[in-house]
This record gives sequence, structure tokens and C-alpha cells, in this order.
Amino acid sequence: MRYSAELRDAVLRRVLPPQNDPVERVAREEGISEQTVRNWKAKALDTGYRPAEEDASLPDRWTTQDKFHIVLETAGMNEAELGEYARVKGLYVEQIHQWRDACINANGGTAKEAARLNRELKGVEKKNRQLERELIRKEKALAEAAALMILRKKLDAIWGEQEGE
Repeated sequence: MRYSAELRDAVLRRVLPPQNDPVERVAREEGISEQTVRNWKAKALDTGYRPAEEDASLPDRWTTQDKFHIVLETAGMNEAELGEYARVKGLYVEQIHQWRDACINANGGTAKEAARLNRELKGVEKKNRQLERELIRKEKALAEAAALMILRKKLDAIWGEQEGE
């Protein structure tokens, strides 16, 4: 038996969060088999489906996927067709143009940003190598100074004994 999308949405609204009514009760009240409601619920949870909300008709509440689909549907339309489409969907042509621009520019800055980050990374790596070389040089100088100090103490110990005799 086929059920309407509205009925399925209403049932899913009841069995999914935040309402979380028991499947058995909802199925009994709606006159649908429990297994059908369980299947709908499982499929909804697997696909990330959310039942249509009463105010979902507002374009501001549409998902980015919905907006992208609108942009795809209207890509080949002229202004007259676009105006008719917008009226049917309850949209403004300007909204569709904004969504189209957002889609076009969605990845536009990615290449520039990646190039900038690569340059920055190379600069940081160069500075890191320079600091490592400087650290190695300073460690060698410190080791040399420590060796000279030890030799100086030994020399003082040797010469100090000779001077005291």
C-alpha cells in the first residue's frame, strides 16, 4: 500500500526527535503497520532525512542542497522563464541570482588560499631550517666553550701545582 508523503512526514515527525513517540502507538493511531513505520524511521535515520516542517517553505530555511538544486534547475532558463519559475516556487529572482553567485564562488577562493598557504608554509619551513642551523652552530660553540673551560681548569690545576712547589 502506498502512503502519501504528507502522511509519512507527519508520522516521521512524531517518531523522530524531538517528539520521539513510540512507534507502536503512532502506528496504531494512524492505522499503519508497525513494520512500515519502523522501516520509514530506519530509512530516515540512515539518510539523514528530516520531515518537512510547516515553515520550511521559507527560502531562508532551505538547506544549501535545496538551493543548489534550484540553481541547477534554473541554469538554462532565460529571464522570463526564471521569473515564472520563481513565482511558482515563491522565490525572488534576486534570491536565485544570489544563490547562483554563491555556488560559482564556493570554490573560487580555494586555489588562491591554497597558494597563499603553500607560500606561507615554505616561508615557515625556510625559517625553521635557518633556526635549526643556528641552533646547531650555537650548540657547537657552547660545546667548544665548555671544552675550553674544562681544559682551562685542568691547566690551572697542572700549573697551579707547579707554581706552588
